[in-house]
Order: sequence, then C-alpha cells, then structure tokens
Amino acid sequence: MRLRIRATDWPRKALLLTDTPRPDCQGEGGHNRDYGDHETGEYAGTEWDPCPCWDENRSWVLLPLPRLPRRRQPHVDPWGNGYSDEPPF
Repeated sequence: MRLRIRATDWPRKALLLTDTPRPDCQGEGGHNRDYGDHETGEYAGTEWDPCPCWDENRSWVLLPLPRLPRRRQPHVDPWGNGYSDEPPF
C-alpha cells in the first residue's frame, strides 16, 4: 500500500489519507477499455478496469476542513432609493 494525502470536497471538505496506485499502473490505478455492440460492431461505451494493486475506496479522513462563512447580503435602503454617487453636501 502506498499512502498519500488528498483533498476532497464531498460529502464535506477534508484532507484524506488514501491509497495510491503503483507507478507501473500508469499512475491511474486501472485502464479504460472500449467495447462495441455485438451485433453491429459499433462503439457502445467505455468500461473502467481497476488494477488489483489499488482500492480507490480505501481512505481515511485525517482532518475535516472548516466551511467558509457565507457572504453577507449588501445593505438595502429601506426606502428603496438605493445608493447614490453624489456627496451628501
């Protein structure tokens, strides 16, 4: 197992300790495989074949990251006049 630190934002922002694919797996942990329709021979899609040296679901949360505070709404004039560029004098 080769461990690395990775950031994620789902389901919540956090730093994860996760498994890393071996370098001889092209660094991706598997291979894409295109396949065709048996009857027509036309392209039908792509499947992902994961490498057995790596499990993409093996990870541990090291540190949950704080959420950014929400932005405040701009001040609205209660009389509906909005803001003016003119000086008050």
